[in-house]
Order: sequence, then structure tokens, then C-alpha cells
Amino acid sequence: MAKKVKKRKEIKRKLLHKYRLVILNENTFEEKISFKLSRLNVFVTGSLFMIGLIGFTILLIAFTPLREYIPGYSSTRLKKQATELTYKTDSLVRILNYTNKYLDNIRMVLKGDIENNEINRDSLFDQFKIDPTSIDLTPTKEDSLLRAEVALEDKYNLFERTTAKSILVLFPPITGTVTMNFDAQKKHYAVDIVAPIDTPVKAVANGTVIFAEWTADTGYVIILEHKGGLLSVYKHNGSLDKFQGAIVRSGEVIASVGNTGELTTGPHLHFELWDNGNPVNPSDFIDFN
Repeated sequence: MAKKVKKRKEIKRKLLHKYRLVILNENTFEEKISFKLSRLNVFVTGSLFMIGLIGFTILLIAFTPLREYIPGYSSTRLKKQATELTYKTDSLVRILNYTNKYLDNIRMVLKGDIENNEINRDSLFDQFKIDPTSIDLTPTKEDSLLRAEVALEDKYNLFERTTAKSILVLFPPITGTVTMNFDAQKKHYAVDIVAPIDTPVKAVANGTVIFAEWTADTGYVIILEHKGGLLSVYKHNGSLDKFQGAIVRSGEVIASVGNTGELTTGPHLHFELWDNGNPVNPSDFIDFN
């Protein structure tokens, strides 16, 4: 027992034994700084320094972006951002594909061309014509009731229905003499209306201007997009009164009759209607006289 007590006293004496740390001038041996230290003080100070260094490192990693530079470390916020960017990239690719397809349709309208050059109709109604002799036209009771209901619904509609979605009531862009009609065989997907130069050209329906620029072949061109995928195209204008992105109302002036472009033969309006990428005969919907 005495040995243990003696050993403890010896350890305590060594820990508390004072040492003097002196910093001298190498040339003059002049004492500059001196410290009184003990082994216990050195141990406690070193331990506290290590604990502080570890705590500082943990805080630095936990609350600063430096943790993202540690190999294998990935924060929850970084994972969330990566997931969101993946979704956004996928959405942008889909939107880009839709936009490219949309621009291809606009480019096709400007060139007056049709994909695969296959079109065998002069209007929306031709594809629904049937041979009356090939079917029994005797009306049934249900058919008569349906016809009466449809006739009542369309009493004040200027146009018949060609699809489940009704066609817009269109306002004449100008009135004048039609010099060239719609002719799909000759790839003239428009109606040419002669009118005095500077005659106001009006929007045929409510819509948005998606193109309003100069082209070499057709001069000043303006294209409106209407609901249901319908496009109205106005070419060879003398000037344009609307810009791309403008919202217009039916009957609002959007341009003036001119004689611009290499393909023009005089002051007139070259007017086209396109339904979801297919040209339709404007005369089936509008009275230009």
C-alpha cells in the first residue's frame, strides 16, 4: 500500500514539476521570452487544442460547401439539386422537341410545302363526301332526332362541323376580287385577292402573331395562330402593323396590302389557312366579295 501511495506521489510530482522554457538571442544569449511549464499543463493544453481542432474541422465540413470536395461525401441538398436538374433537363428536351416540330410546321407554311407532298383535298369537306347511292339514306327515328338537335345547335353557326371540334367563325381579311383560287394540284394553297395598295388587312380571328418578318419570295409576311391549331397566313403585304408575340382580335388591322416579294405580280393579298399542318381552302370559310 505504501508503495502505491509513494508511486502516486511520484507521478504527481512529475506532472506538476515546473520547467522553464526560455527563448534566447542566438548571438548575445539575451533572454527574450520565458515560460514556466509543467507536464500537466502541456498535456491539458495539447488536449484542448486537439479537441478544438477536431470541432472546428467538423463545423467546417458540416456547415460550409467544402464538404462537397471530400471524395465520397454527398450532401442531401446536392442530391436534391441533381434530381431537380435531371427533371428540368428532361422537360427541356421534351419542350425543345415540340418547339422544333412547331418551327418545322411554320417553315413548311412559309415555303408553301406539304410533308410528303400528299394532299388530295380542296377543302375540309371533301374528305367527308360519300356516294349517296352506296348506302341506305332512309332516316331512322334516332337519326331524325339527332339531325334536329344538331340543326338547332348550328342555327347561328356560319360553318358546318368537320370534326368534333367546331371551326372558328372567320372574319374576311379584305374584300376584293379573287384572281386565283386554292388549287392543291398546282400547290397553290391560298386565295389571291386583288385590292388597292395600302388597303388594311385584318385578322380573321382572335389569335397570336407567331411570325412577322420580311422574306425574299413573299415580301412582308405575318402569321397568326388561332385556337385549335389553325394558322392564318398573310403574304405580299406592303407593311406590317403587328410584331411577333402580339395578341390580336378578330377584325383588327395587322398589315396593309402591298406588292412585295419576288413572286408577286401586283398589289394583292396572298391568304392561306392551315389546319394542324394541312392547308385548307379559305373560300370554304370566308366570303371575300
